[in-house]
Amino acid sequence: MHRVVITSVGVVSPLGFSSGEIVSAIREGKSAFERSQFDPCVWTCPVGKDFSPRAFIGRYKNLRYLNRGAAFCAASAMGALKKAALSGEMLQKTGLFVGSGPNLDIGGEFPEIHDGHMDRQDLPALWILKFLPNTAASAIADLAGIHGENATIGTACSASLQAIGEAFRRIRNGYLELALAGGGDSRLSPGALLAYKKAQALWTGNGDCAVEYSPFGVNRKGFVPGEGGAFFLLENLDHAQARGAEIIAEVCGFGTSMDGCNMTAPDPTGKWGEAAVRFALVEAGVGPGEIDIISAHGTGTQLNDEMESNLIGRIFASHKPRIIAIKSWVGHLAAACGAVELAIGLACLENGLLPRIRNLVQPCNDSLNFVRENLDIPARTMLFENFGFGGQNAALVVRKWTL
Repeated sequence: MHRVVITSVGVVSPLGFSSGEIVSAIREGKSAFERSQFDPCVWTCPVGKDFSPRAFIGRYKNLRYLNRGAAFCAASAMGALKKAALSGEMLQKTGLFVGSGPNLDIGGEFPEIHDGHMDRQDLPALWILKFLPNTAASAIADLAGIHGENATIGTACSASLQAIGEAFRRIRNGYLELALAGGGDSRLSPGALLAYKKAQALWTGNGDCAVEYSPFGVNRKGFVPGEGGAFFLLENLDHAQARGAEIIAEVCGFGTSMDGCNMTAPDPTGKWGEAAVRFALVEAGVGPGEIDIISAHGTGTQLNDEMESNLIGRIFASHKPRIIAIKSWVGHLAAACGAVELAIGLACLENGLLPRIRNLVQPCNDSLNFVRENLDIPARTMLFENFGFGGQNAALVVRKWTL
């Protein structure tokens, strides 16, 4: 078994496009939450208006075929690769693992559909590319010259964390020396917001979301959708050291499972989510007492936060790691949440910062160690949890790299 390290990160988030920007935004308490331009009753957390895919990938003839989520994938992936400075030969052998979600901007692509008739004069010949799940992977491979083992993963809110876990496994087991892994998503279009409203999953407060939305609060009222993307270059440790790469963190263990219980709600017992977390700990070779921080899924919905807080309480009954909820800063990024939360978590680890759970006044579980004020303390080992629609569970253990 090979040790696996992260040597480069590319991120596009509502808090910024670099570790420095993200950490500064958290320290300054900046909020990216705003009312949707499509529905003033709905709050969202968009990427800043200064985002331009061309700033990350340059001129690209197929850019017009990327939906917004795929554009976040391509931008953050190329951002990670530019920092890594790999040779062409290395890129050819690199694997690619992408977490992506469906394009729900149906009304934007087909503003008028009469009796099922979709064709029109200005419809692009390859409009299908905006709806295929592997379009982002195809574009990244085309831009970077990647030809290695690959997979596109669509496991809802656990997709990008699972993509990173799958890349980790391929390197750990010797199938690859390098892999680019992450994901991107955007669910801020009218179609996506309508879907979430119908599912009764969105934050329903009447006040200012920026000062009221809080995962794990006793009065939590649903999640706030966000958008963005992040990608990571994972390497065999020996390979990274041989080429003199700067090492950011080590990926130590991964676990995944399915509830097999409900199409949208988590299994209330948390049995299989717990199994995924425990498997990640076992693979990492660490006990619960060695986890310093838990980056919780923490959506702010009644069902998820209750299940997850109980799950954490069972696993960490005798040890109380500090718990953060990055969605309180950037919203719920759907298929991209795991990757972006990992990018933000690594930025915070690097700077010795634990971000508070915004607006958490009265926790739903007083026995857990929720971070309610920004803390400047050293930490090393971090557990990331994601639990998605369809009962998709994923957990990843990451350790800050120290010589």
